[in-house]
Amino acid sequence: MNSPRSAAEPSYDVIIAGCGPTGAMLAAELRLHDVRVLVLEKDTEPVSFVRIVGLHIRTLELMAMRGLLDRLHEHGRRRPAAGFFAAIAKPAPTNLDSAHAYLLGIPQPVIVRLLEEHATHLGAEVRHGRTVADVEQDDEGVTVVLADGERLRSRYLVGCDGARGTVRKRLGVGFAGEPSRAETLMGEMEVGAPLEEIAAAIAEVRETHHRFSIRPFGGGIYSVVVPTAGVRDHAEPPTLEDFARQLRAIAGTDFGVHSPRWLSRFGDATLLADRYRVGRVLLAGDAAHIHPPIGGQGLNLGVQDAFNLGWKLAARLRGWAPDTLLDTYQAERRPVAEDVLDNTRAQTALLSTEPGARAMRALLTELMDFDDVNRHLIEKITAIGIRYDLGAGPDLLGRRLRDIDLAQGRLYDRLRRGRGLLLDRTGGLTVGGWSDRVDHLADPTAALEVPCVLLRPDGHVGWIGDDQQDLDDHLARWFGTPSAVD
Repeated sequence: MNSPRSAAEPSYDVIIAGCGPTGAMLAAELRLHDVRVLVLEKDTEPVSFVRIVGLHIRTLELMAMRGLLDRLHEHGRRRPAAGFFAAIAKPAPTNLDSAHAYLLGIPQPVIVRLLEEHATHLGAEVRHGRTVADVEQDDEGVTVVLADGERLRSRYLVGCDGARGTVRKRLGVGFAGEPSRAETLMGEMEVGAPLEEIAAAIAEVRETHHRFSIRPFGGGIYSVVVPTAGVRDHAEPPTLEDFARQLRAIAGTDFGVHSPRWLSRFGDATLLADRYRVGRVLLAGDAAHIHPPIGGQGLNLGVQDAFNLGWKLAARLRGWAPDTLLDTYQAERRPVAEDVLDNTRAQTALLSTEPGARAMRALLTELMDFDDVNRHLIEKITAIGIRYDLGAGPDLLGRRLRDIDLAQGRLYDRLRRGRGLLLDRTGGLTVGGWSDRVDHLADPTAALEVPCVLLRPDGHVGWIGDDQQDLDDHLARWFGTPSAVD
């Protein structure tokens, strides 16, 4: 992995392996700070299947911060923010603390396309059909060796190349957790059976198989999820007959399934990288963590990794980052991934047909009638309950701030450039020598319950108060040494 110091001057600031949602979003975040970015994607063409995924509340907020949400709405379908935890059917909690308190169902290829277009519009270079075969790093940078033998040089490398990707393996980073022990088939297809037959079968089968579902998407297309026995190679896609066979085994009928749009299989492996950084190489998205898709958290978790990492890595490259800033990426995001892995473990257990699991599910179903319980679980799944550990302070410290009303417009519209923001209700503070990195908005009408907040570029609150010296200390903590002020 490590090699002697190379004399080659890096051609790029950052190379990103993988142009899925995480890699494309990271590239765009880096380009907001004029970082030279190359994204390498092994696939030559977009995926042929059209899998529908859900963007949760926090991801929607991040998209709004960068001006992308309206474009996503054009291709998505809103659903209530409810029924996520172990598929327990409860209504959405009342008054969720977000202007975007819904789920947006959207084809995954559309997300990838829009985010890649966003990154390239900002100046990122994307090369398709380029597979990373090896990684070498030294004191000055990273050499990426492609499958065709080409060698590329950058100052940093980020592996966004998935659980089976090369980067983490070449780093020698452990991937601890549990391998797959059960498998589920998932796909989208047409169904020949009448709706009343499907509804009756679902009601009966879900008494004992909570991982089973047949849900209409519109246009005659249904999402079909059915558990299967054993674990096979996930690289080998299932066939329509595999679905029909399992449906007959569990429901007594194959419902006349036909004309599939896409078919896949997934296991319940739950794995977390031991480290997110080794020298000049970092990991994000599925390269750092995988878990069952229960609750639909995986894509969202990776995109949120990208938002946390992008501005910190850019700050390092631009030369103003405090020495410890890049280390906060792992310190903040790995505990979030641990929590997601644990909640998917809990949800998996609650989907079991064993008597003890069924009893626990019944009890939790009762408890979720209490709004506080339901709200806690939904905030966990949708990531709006995250609070980074930034030390002692008010509860808002370390949390994200919702998109509040301002005297002129909305808060998130002020965050599109990926800079910090001092939202000052007193009008008596200043960002001084940090004005090249942090915007200052004096607005006594802002819908805040505190005097002032310092927002990081990812929208999390890095400071609360009204004292200039205390503010300066925290500006230095997040944004480094101030520039000279004329």
